[in-house]
Amino acid sequence: MSDERDVADAADANETEEQRGGRTAVVTRPQRPTGKRSRQRAEADETSGAIELTGDEAKKAKKAKKAGASRGQNPFVYVYNYLKQVIAELRKVIWPNRKQMITYTSVVLAFLVFMVALIGLTDFGLAKLVMLAFGSR
Repeated sequence: MSDERDVADAADANETEEQRGGRTAVVTRPQRPTGKRSRQRAEADETSGAIELTGDEAKKAKKAKKAGASRGQNPFVYVYNYLKQVIAELRKVIWPNRKQMITYTSVVLAFLVFMVALIGLTDFGLAKLVMLAFGSR
C-alpha cells in the first residue's frame, strides 16, 4: 500500500461538514446473530449453571419451560396454551380499516383479472400455433 492514500484520508478527516458537501458518515453495528451458535452457547451456559438472565430473557425462559412442561403432561393443556398464545398474537395485529381493505381488495382483483387474461391469451395463442403446426388440414 502507498502512503498517499493515508495522507488523503488524514486530510479528509480534518474537513468540516460544509467542505464535504453535507455528507456525514453513519456507523451502525451489525445486529447480534441469532443462529445456531448462539443457541448452542446459551445451552452450554444453561447446563453449566452460570446463567444470568435479564428481564426479557427470564420471561422467555420461563415461558419456554412452562410450554415444555405442559407438552409432556396433558394434550388439552398444550392446546389451551397454544390458543392463548394465538389470541395474544392476534391482539398485536394492526387490522386495516375499511378504506384500506377496499383498496387492497381492488388491487388484488385487478391483478387477478390481468393475470387471467394474460395466461388465457397465451394459452389460446399457443393452442392455435400447435393446431397450425400439427393439426389436420
